[in-house]
Amino acid sequence: MRSLRDLGRAAIDGRRVFVRVDFNVPIEHSRITDDTRIRAALPTIRYVLDHGGTAILASHLGRPKGKPAPEFSLKPIAAHLEGILGRPVAFAPDCVGPEAATVIGQHAGGVVLLENLRFHAGEEKNDPGFAAQLAALADVYVNDAFGAAHRAHASTEGIVHHVKTSVAGFLMAAEVEYLGKALTSPDRPFVAILGGAKVSDKLGVIENLLSKVDGLLVGGAMAYTFFKAKGLPVGRSLVEDAQIPTARDILARAEQRGLAFELPVDHVVASAIDAKAATQTIDVTDPAIGDRMGLDIGPKTVARYRKALAAARTAVWNGPMGVFEIDAFAQGTIGVAQAMADVHGTTIVGGGDSVAAVTRAGVASRMSHISTGGGASLEFLAGETLPGVQALVDRP
Repeated sequence: MRSLRDLGRAAIDGRRVFVRVDFNVPIEHSRITDDTRIRAALPTIRYVLDHGGTAILASHLGRPKGKPAPEFSLKPIAAHLEGILGRPVAFAPDCVGPEAATVIGQHAGGVVLLENLRFHAGEEKNDPGFAAQLAALADVYVNDAFGAAHRAHASTEGIVHHVKTSVAGFLMAAEVEYLGKALTSPDRPFVAILGGAKVSDKLGVIENLLSKVDGLLVGGAMAYTFFKAKGLPVGRSLVEDAQIPTARDILARAEQRGLAFELPVDHVVASAIDAKAATQTIDVTDPAIGDRMGLDIGPKTVARYRKALAAARTAVWNGPMGVFEIDAFAQGTIGVAQAMADVHGTTIVGGGDSVAAVTRAGVASRMSHISTGGGASLEFLAGETLPGVQALVDRP
């Protein structure tokens, strides 16, 4: 897969460079509350500008269902980007057609942000006609939206068939490089930490990693399906009963392979998911859980997971260890974040809560790579083909 760095000045200078970015960011009262994804695209945008190109930025925002909706306009993002980029950002009131072409023509060598791609039904349908309309605005196509790469949409897959030169942006290239190396040729020992609410959400990842990792550490509510499969007391903890046979099969396969498949040994329990609820830390074998629920991993588990990570040379983390939004149930997740920071090797963090945890713990800068694509990173780790990536790989 070629990246933007493979294109010299001659391929960019004076050209219209259509950059698919992922600006699907939280906005409240026209104010961006988290601009991580916007800042992640800056190196690609600046490279285009520094090499004489016109940076035409395109993104989706929310789910406007194929028609214009003012609350999903990207216009506030144009003003925010202008501030952090330090140069004017023109806004086009549409992403295709004469209006978009006119704004682009008026700002040659500058930055133009197109209106929400999903204001057109053809985007999510990957309509060839709509893809051709997008391509008509471009001489070069750059996909820097890993977070949208798991969707075969017009701006991530369809457009590639209509533009002569298509490459990956710096963010996309880094995502594929880090995640790809972890799956194909990791420095060992290779340890993965998986959390979150449901086994079913991570089933594909677990299945794919069983044959690749040296250790798999499980936390979050998904652990309780495994506990019930082992006959341990779970109280009112979240359990996916339909996944219990699968959980038993995974445990048996891990044991057969000699894989260090670790589950929590202690947990923080409470009667409700409430900051004011009384908490107690007990062993997972203790029936004293009663009718309470497990809401975080305990300090013994954090210590065990820290020891496993200390030996790792590649560590991938996706999903919180507890109800991270509430301080009383956040210590396990924070502890894992700190343990990740101490790994002497490659550390990859994906998933909104995991990323928030390393940021909150003040260790984000010590991670080798922080993935911006939640769903895309999960599908990649599950060994699935991402249409937005495959489209670039297939280009001659």
